[in-house]
Amino acid sequence: MNTQQILSKLVSFSVLGGESNLSILEWIKGYLDNHDVAYTLVPNQKGNKASLHARIGPAVAGGVILSGHMDVVPVAGQDWSTDPFTLTAKDDGKLYARGSCDMKGFLACCLSNIHKMKEAKLKKPIYLAFSYDEEIGCLAAPELAAHINSTYDEKPAFAIIGEPSMMQCMVGQKGIVIYKTTVNGSAGHSSRIRQEVSAIHIVAKLIVWLEQKMDQLIDDGHIDDRFTPPHTSIHCGILEQSGIAPNVIADHSSFQWDVRVIPRDKAADIRADFEKYCRSLEKEYQKRFPDFKINTEEVHSDVPALDGNEHGQLAKTVLALIDNKEISAVSYAAEAGQFAEAGFEAVICGPGDIAQAHRSDEFISQVQLDLGTKFIADLIDHLSE
Repeated sequence: MNTQQILSKLVSFSVLGGESNLSILEWIKGYLDNHDVAYTLVPNQKGNKASLHARIGPAVAGGVILSGHMDVVPVAGQDWSTDPFTLTAKDDGKLYARGSCDMKGFLACCLSNIHKMKEAKLKKPIYLAFSYDEEIGCLAAPELAAHINSTYDEKPAFAIIGEPSMMQCMVGQKGIVIYKTTVNGSAGHSSRIRQEVSAIHIVAKLIVWLEQKMDQLIDDGHIDDRFTPPHTSIHCGILEQSGIAPNVIADHSSFQWDVRVIPRDKAADIRADFEKYCRSLEKEYQKRFPDFKINTEEVHSDVPALDGNEHGQLAKTVLALIDNKEISAVSYAAEAGQFAEAGFEAVICGPGDIAQAHRSDEFISQVQLDLGTKFIADLIDHLSE
């Protein structure tokens, strides 16, 4: 099967982040079985999801991991002009389907080169590392990377995460974490706004504080021009329903906010400062209402940023195999930071444009798919030299 044919199969599995991925996993397992590639599964506790890793080539140190995820984001509510789970080729040279770009295109590039990997006289091994639940917080990657470290006697040196980067070598990514903050205030007549504690008013103070914190980081010189925007961003995306009437003081309100950090910043530090501010508000407003409380919980696990080495061996190798010789960074979060934390030198490099991800009529161009396929083939040749 060629890359497009494999991609056509992969996108037909409508596995969303959070759902069981066993259907697409079974197909990939069958494909590897047909090529006599042994693999190892890393299941979740319920057994309804699993990551997969495999080694092709000699059991020697210094190999390369090719990493991607099997899940996609939902299509509900989006205005698609094609069936999102049927690969549709149009005369514009684009292949439309959910996941075609993010990131089953890269998986197809890897799988279409399995025969070449098997036939090549590899001097360094290639590892496949396919995860689940990336789209809801990069949940499986830490366990997958740890399992690779513990399974093989030798240690891989490098990890290429094939997120869409238009086949450009990206040595940095922002980290992300999402929090939910809930405020417990006191209900009452709106004329008693100075005697009660409005949860909505407190939430407004907290959101303003978060924006000011972002501005403070910028003013303090926390800038990294590799990213857009070139600083850590703090954003409130969901303000949940609170209050029952305009003339009733709201006793409950909550909101969700995300922190996307540049490598020099830590989300935990920002949260710690936020918690200090919350405690100061509690001390002030509990004089009015003793049960006043602000609680913050993590709803999206902390995904670390990647601050790779643009002069490292992996970056040099990737640059030698692609046309675009510029090195940059991406502003989205990915599993690259997690693989780096596990001890692998990591970069992001994959076919497709991130601007097409998560939207209706997602596509990957045939040109990008061909470049991705060629990149893997050239990597095989490089590791055989």
